[in-house]
Amino acid sequence: MIYTVTLNPSLDYVMHLDEFNLSSVNRSKKEEVYPGGKGINVSIVLNTLGIPNKALGFVSGFTGKEIENIMLQLGIHTDFITLDHGISRINVKLEAEKETEINGMGPKITPADLRDLFTQLEEIQDGDFLILAGSIPSSVPTSIYQDIMKALAHKNINIIVDATKDLLLNVLKYKPFLIKPNHIELAELFNVTLHSDDEIITYARKLQEMGAQNVLISMGGDGSILITSEGEVIRMNAPKGTVINTVGSGDSMVAGFIAGYLKSNNLKEALKLATATGSATAFSPWLARKDTIDDLLYQL
Repeated sequence: MIYTVTLNPSLDYVMHLDEFNLSSVNRSKKEEVYPGGKGINVSIVLNTLGIPNKALGFVSGFTGKEIENIMLQLGIHTDFITLDHGISRINVKLEAEKETEINGMGPKITPADLRDLFTQLEEIQDGDFLILAGSIPSSVPTSIYQDIMKALAHKNINIIVDATKDLLLNVLKYKPFLIKPNHIELAELFNVTLHSDDEIITYARKLQEMGAQNVLISMGGDGSILITSEGEVIRMNAPKGTVINTVGSGDSMVAGFIAGYLKSNNLKEALKLATATGSATAFSPWLARKDTIDDLLYQL
């Protein structure tokens, strides 16, 4: 089984306007509501690719119920912990001449709530996959990802971490199966400027030296580079298309990689599906559709 964890899921309320004017009434011409959060995105795209999975995390209030309802409508299994205080956050995205976002805070997560999550995580079995993705709410210890990995270290679980800065660096000693920084995040981790693929590979290998098994570096329109646990470097160009929305593209890559690996047990094939899936989201108004993914696979 594959499990995703989203500590602070959201309802993303997208409003489309011809123009946005401060200090005046603005009227939208179209709206959409989506469930949001990196782990939730991974769950949705895995489901699109035909891979059963279970979404874990915290929800609260009427917004939390709507997140669960939408996930249910999409056919995704969830086992969210329902908090008895606050509401799951609403992220408002204004699409006009420029994009403006206002992200909510979300409910406070208490130590007792975290204990409930750790109890759930103990149900994960050897050979399962666990995806820890995204930033964390302020009420949660900054060590949460490493705490989870430490608690599960006695099991043979394939853990994938898609996070930035110390959230990522601090888990490397627990040897995650896969990490997926993009090239900008990779440079920030080492406080350097990267000018070439060779430099990207050099610093990706440093992350392996620190403990990561497989390192996937996404580079937007320039494709991606995978450094495998065997030391092989696999380069994949991005397919051609018109970029519409890059939000969720990295999460889609993670989902595509897992799906490709489970279907083929081959890291190159996993990278191929990851690249097609990430690009399919970038070329779509929301997350990738199966037909778009299949079309892009022919370019790779």
